[in-house]
Amino acid sequence: MSESQRPYLHIVRDAADAPPLPGAEHSTDLEPTTQHSAKLEQQVFEGEIVDDEPTPRYLPVRIAGRAVAVQPSPAVRQAAQVTAVAAFTVAQGWHSWAVRAADGLTFGVYRRQIRAAEAMGDREALAEWIDRKERAVHQRHARLMDLPRVALNVAKMLGISLVGALVLLLALSTAMWATGVADFGAVWMVAGGALRLLLTILKYTWFLLPLWMLVGAWREGRRRGARPQWMTPAREREAESVVITPSIVVVALRDLGISPLRKAIQDMGDAGAAMLGPIRIAGCGVEVDVMLPSGVSTEEVEKKRRKLAENLGRHEHELFITKPEAARTVRLWIADSGALDEPIGPSPLVTDAGMRASYASDRAPWGQDLRGDAARISLHQRHLLITGLSNQGKTAAMRALALWLAFDSRVEFRIADLKGVGDWAMFNDLATVLIQGPTDDHVVAATKMVEAGVAEMERRLLAPPGSKFDPLILMVDEAQVAFMCPEKDDAGNPYGGTKATSRYFRAVRKIHNQGRAVDVTLWQGTQDPTDQNLPKLVREGAHIRASLVVGSEEQARMALGDKAIDGGAAPHKLRQGLDKGTVVVAGDGVEMAPGQASITIRTHYVSTEDAAKVAARAKARRAKVTTRSSAAVEEARDLLADLDEVLDADGERIKLSDVPALLRDLAPGWPGYAGLTGVRLREVLTQKHGVRVINKGNVLLLDPADVRRAMAGREASE
Repeated sequence: MSESQRPYLHIVRDAADAPPLPGAEHSTDLEPTTQHSAKLEQQVFEGEIVDDEPTPRYLPVRIAGRAVAVQPSPAVRQAAQVTAVAAFTVAQGWHSWAVRAADGLTFGVYRRQIRAAEAMGDREALAEWIDRKERAVHQRHARLMDLPRVALNVAKMLGISLVGALVLLLALSTAMWATGVADFGAVWMVAGGALRLLLTILKYTWFLLPLWMLVGAWREGRRRGARPQWMTPAREREAESVVITPSIVVVALRDLGISPLRKAIQDMGDAGAAMLGPIRIAGCGVEVDVMLPSGVSTEEVEKKRRKLAENLGRHEHELFITKPEAARTVRLWIADSGALDEPIGPSPLVTDAGMRASYASDRAPWGQDLRGDAARISLHQRHLLITGLSNQGKTAAMRALALWLAFDSRVEFRIADLKGVGDWAMFNDLATVLIQGPTDDHVVAATKMVEAGVAEMERRLLAPPGSKFDPLILMVDEAQVAFMCPEKDDAGNPYGGTKATSRYFRAVRKIHNQGRAVDVTLWQGTQDPTDQNLPKLVREGAHIRASLVVGSEEQARMALGDKAIDGGAAPHKLRQGLDKGTVVVAGDGVEMAPGQASITIRTHYVSTEDAAKVAARAKARRAKVTTRSSAAVEEARDLLADLDEVLDADGERIKLSDVPALLRDLAPGWPGYAGLTGVRLREVLTQKHGVRVINKGNVLLLDPADVRRAMAGREASE
């Protein structure tokens, strides 16, 4: 049935008010049943008859056995919005009261100022606020000590006032009785009536107290709170938004507090207009280049980002400052008020049922840049690193790229999810390896998976020239768990750690060094990018470095590098929770303007449920894959058996420092012997296997007979 032929439905409270129905020839047997008419007759609805699921903006209703989709009228939607705004405003008022009460009880204002002074290194301000806090503590203590005396004085005052009132009434009633004006009890009756009236007023006032508290909370919410942009009508948003004009930009720059800039603007004959390039519409905001006068550096303007944003009538997160190719120039991107709080829409992965992907030639649809243009990223032969605080969308952002790449049937995935809560479960039967869990055993399995990737890389590197290979993507989510793992192998080498002895660290570095040449790439996602969680050599080995919100500028530098941060990248300025899914990207693979060091992307959110549906479509286009929970790596070797093989059974003692080379010759591909030294071998032999190592003249010696005795003892115990 075409759209023009689809039956139309209009339900009204009074049948006399019903408008003529378009396509009336189709509406013959659609009288509402009693069950639903009682629910629908209270409001006006418009809609259409459908045979499939109604779209999200309609309410599903069944009338006379037919599926009907009805849409609330504008009045209903407006009433719902007004109710939601009022409830949200009252809640903000209560929150404001609670915060103010907590600050009053705990000296929260002083504590915040002390922390701010410590963060800025301002010793004078720190000493002043500490002194203020101590004075406030002493003053509160003094007030508390005075409370009993104040209460006693109030009680005395009330008692004296009551006695005085009684004496006054007695004198007044006696005087009136003596002069014959009124009876002695008349004054007392009037006083009693006034008292009853006062008690009645207090009674009804008490009943109205909840209403007064709601009104007070609503007023407090209006005064203190800021409602979300989606609750604000479009006309109010337009009224509140400051239109960006050249004069507003110049005044905002003039009032930054930079003396050379202010003086230069005042000395310009055109009031500073020559500094500005054209103001261009750029997505949900505008963009303008500012040529700074001599004596003013771009760093000075960047450091005053918040003040500049407020001068422009915007919040700090609605202003982005970057450095274009031209010298002594800053590029300001100024968002429309509230625009960054609105969603950007679903991912093409979800909406495009015919999605195709090519690892070598296509770019993955990841989201939108600040200009509102589609942000696409090339993953061909590029190592990827995504960092950010917990629960800010790191896994979803990396998973969206993998889901797109899954539509290229040539790509092989090997995934280690060291969080293990099912975020990557949809890659079962899609990835050849899928490890899910946070324990040390899972880290061991993940390390062996990456080492197996190293072995595959080396096999490809030794292949004849001109050989073609399918892309292999190794992914480790929550990689900080791998670096922090304390587990060691039989040879004493740690799986985790940030030193060259770490098996995971060594495997990552090898892939970073040579993997891209043979289409073996590594993607890592990690929280809290520090030297302990993410070593410098591992950070710098990634071609694409993306960061969601992080806690400090130092972490931002570790995530993206100094060049990106010095060029204006500021993931530490993103709002935790509110800017979930927004990434600042630096490096290769993303299209940026010349001279631009980074780009901010608002990524499409693909939920776990939608990700499962997308993965199912990708599986239908690929050959069936059997997913393993561990990598296919060589089994652990028997150290004592290997020593017995490389040592002469009847030979003399041998220098322990010469033994690791013999073991590597015996098993050249096994990672357990790759970084083995004589000192570490001594620790393993003495502590784990009970083999004696002789120290003669500061030279460590190993007797083959001791090795054979240890083997015999082990066999006897078994």
